[in-house]
Amino acid sequence: MKLTHTRFRPPGARPVAAGLIAGLTAVVALVAAGCSGAPHAGVRGGKSAADLDLKPTTAPAEKPRDTVKWLLEDEPDSLDLDTQGSSAGRIVLTNVCERLYQLRPDMSVKPWLVAKEARPDDRTLVLTLRKGVTFHDGSKMTADDVLWSLKRHADPDMEQGDEFENVKKMARTGAHEITVSFKEPDALFTKALAGDAGLVYEKEKVKKAGKDFGTPGQTDACSGPYRLKSWKSGDSITIERFGDYWGDKPLTRELVFRWASDSALVNALTTGAADGVFAESPNTAAALDGKKGLTQHYGPSTSALTLIPTERGGLADPKVRRAVSLALDRKGIAQSGYGGMVEPWASNIGSGAWGYEKPVFEAAQKKLAAYAPARPDADDLTRAKKLVKEADKKPEGPVVIGTDASQGRTVVANALRAALQRIGLRGQIKTVPTAQFEEFYSSPEARSDIDVLVADWYISKSDPLGFYDNGLSNSSNNWVGFKDASYDRSMREALRTLDDKKRARLAVSAQREFAKASVWIPVAQVPSVLVMRRDLTGPPASMAYLYYPWAADLGGTRDTDGKKG
Repeated sequence: MKLTHTRFRPPGARPVAAGLIAGLTAVVALVAAGCSGAPHAGVRGGKSAADLDLKPTTAPAEKPRDTVKWLLEDEPDSLDLDTQGSSAGRIVLTNVCERLYQLRPDMSVKPWLVAKEARPDDRTLVLTLRKGVTFHDGSKMTADDVLWSLKRHADPDMEQGDEFENVKKMARTGAHEITVSFKEPDALFTKALAGDAGLVYEKEKVKKAGKDFGTPGQTDACSGPYRLKSWKSGDSITIERFGDYWGDKPLTRELVFRWASDSALVNALTTGAADGVFAESPNTAAALDGKKGLTQHYGPSTSALTLIPTERGGLADPKVRRAVSLALDRKGIAQSGYGGMVEPWASNIGSGAWGYEKPVFEAAQKKLAAYAPARPDADDLTRAKKLVKEADKKPEGPVVIGTDASQGRTVVANALRAALQRIGLRGQIKTVPTAQFEEFYSSPEARSDIDVLVADWYISKSDPLGFYDNGLSNSSNNWVGFKDASYDRSMREALRTLDDKKRARLAVSAQREFAKASVWIPVAQVPSVLVMRRDLTGPPASMAYLYYPWAADLGGTRDTDGKKG
């Protein structure tokens, strides 16, 4: 599943959209010095995200609502997620368009437009389709629609093309049946079908719209609980409840989406001009914390702040990278840079990736603190300095840290420079405009004069393997050139392992090796944040809102009267 706003298209993992951790500089003061650990004044009393009690859902809605006004941080470029996979478009469309599988609020995956799956062997997946599903124009969903949709997604020029690289053949093998054959067993394919690779479109409607599909003035071609009512370019998008939906009917009749960013977004919510938002920036959440009439809900996400060493080589030696990880003040970053809205974290993906075997991953995560402490103590610094002395290749000059001028990244960059100083190395910060910074993700030439990138990342699948393939020797995201034949073999075995328990053990092993080598250096996990008027409830608080029909669960709390919002 492809990333939202950037052009970077790595397999299985995504840099976070440009605005996701960019910060709210108009509201939250910039901390330009190295992190001291002092909490941001007035924000959560110095609490950390560990105190936020991450829950996947909000209380069930009990009252109908007529119209709810929802905010996006950008206007979508397109509502065709095959060509423009933006988070803004996805937040709208996930209520309109359905997928073969569904990512649930607890980040597990279950069949959805698939009634039953079967695996006659480990390279064959047989999908029996749900009967009685109706598109918004009244047409019945057929196996031809599903097969055509899958083949459209599989086009290498489409956003989801890389999800089908292991697919050998897809065919209609019955009136309500699709069979997928794989080159190798594929443990992550059904998880991809819970994302944009599993969207089902009405074939003839999309073909008739042609290149105009997904643009203002066009209708949708989907079967979800809401249908697209209107898109007024530059103003709003409206979706309305679909009366003939095959599943449970939503409580809220209509949602009107408008877009705002930074202080305008905060003002719209605090003045009542808007009813809710999925806050993409932790600093937006910090600015809204405690505002009268609003509630905040925090849920698991796969998103994390991380440091990615580059090809330039300043952090080429794994012992130097491990030393940096030991010396980094993650707790100071969380408190000073993010108002306690992120949690110091010892892996490069958030807990939302634990979509199965959660106790196994939770226990393994705690053991990683030996490589990435929340706040380094004297013993950590002693170990770090020893590693630097033992390193075969020390940085010859200052380690160049690539960042932009956003709130969060600036704080992380300064904390990294302070960590380097603690272990006898020098750091130099290179700040570039955000547009140029985004090129660092995709262009080796653009990042040729930096040694480490202050990055944010999420994976679109609720499986840690969706991240750890970045450590494969041939991964385009393995910039530092980590090569370990044993790691490659273990990862490839894990990606072919269909049994959840066995795959979890293999994933934990890969995670441990990745952490030992500090291929990437973890900083913090970033929770999903939902902000709503106090009289609203129902949607998931987890990152599932990007792929789950969250508006179908939205409604009023017990004390609301159901009047127009």
